[in-house]
Amino acid sequence: MSESKAWIAGTAGLKLTPDEIAFFRDERPWGFILFARNVSEPAQIEDLCAHLRDLVDREDALVLIDQEGGRVQRLRPPLAPNYPSGSALGALYRENEEEGLRAAWLLSRLHAFDLLKRGIDVDCLPVLDVPVEGANEVIGSRAYGKEPEIVTAMGRAAADGLIAGGMLPVMKHMPGHGRAFADTHHELPTVTTPFDALAEHDFAPFRALADLPMAMSAHVIFSAIDPKNPATTSGKVVEEVIRGHIGFDGLLMSDDISMNALSGDYFDRTKAIFAAGLDIVLHCHGIMDQMRAVASCTPELEGKAFERAKRAIEYRKQPDTSNEEELREEFQRYFEAVA
Repeated sequence: MSESKAWIAGTAGLKLTPDEIAFFRDERPWGFILFARNVSEPAQIEDLCAHLRDLVDREDALVLIDQEGGRVQRLRPPLAPNYPSGSALGALYRENEEEGLRAAWLLSRLHAFDLLKRGIDVDCLPVLDVPVEGANEVIGSRAYGKEPEIVTAMGRAAADGLIAGGMLPVMKHMPGHGRAFADTHHELPTVTTPFDALAEHDFAPFRALADLPMAMSAHVIFSAIDPKNPATTSGKVVEEVIRGHIGFDGLLMSDDISMNALSGDYFDRTKAIFAAGLDIVLHCHGIMDQMRAVASCTPELEGKAFERAKRAIEYRKQPDTSNEEELREEFQRYFEAVA
């Protein structure tokens, strides 16, 4: 893994502009993330991924995407089927645990078939948030259920399916977004629940899956731990909860730094994220002025962050020998609407 800076970048469109080409070559993001605006047809996606890796001179540069199913799915027909949401999978689990777990594994394995051949090798899944009654719908149907045990079991199956397909999972949103009564895209939520209740409910799935290689932080204040700063910029949450109680020593990236839950300009946000002990800053929007500010104060990837990044890349396995057509037929028996 050659020298990189500790950030993941988005890009504006279907192909790179001359400004983006020069900028990414100079600022060497560790990885990239794609959105619906970046995908049109198979060859275009493959070319874009190859171009991004070429610019940073790293064949192992990771390309991420949010491909959950339900309303958070960047590749749509004809690039990929419209898949069911986490809550639909969870409903199946409540009817039949074995079938629910199998469906969660299958869906992730199908994501891997859809994504890996296009050059995308990281899916920001599983969603391990455990919503409570009345919480904002920003998580909502993306969650497998409202019981930590269900979320844990389904999250493990989903992660295993991606790994079996040769991809890397990213747990989100650590240490838990399920109690947020506001949408972090627009404002900063504060959770006032005591630590013991958080540990039993919100943190439990992350603790059970702490062996996974990567996680994304939550832009949520947990006042029982740090009443001033969201987890993303809280050294106390990172050290005491994420690294301590949860026991996660994998690569910790921020959720999108562009969200309005974070305060200050992009320079200040970036500095605060690294000061809190996160390994990687994630900037999604592909807006050049914002990216320049982020990159200007992003350090080289080194020390513990470098080791975690290296371990994450080494966590990838060769895809198993599953037959894609057979798995699609099996999945359709659980969700007939998926074609």
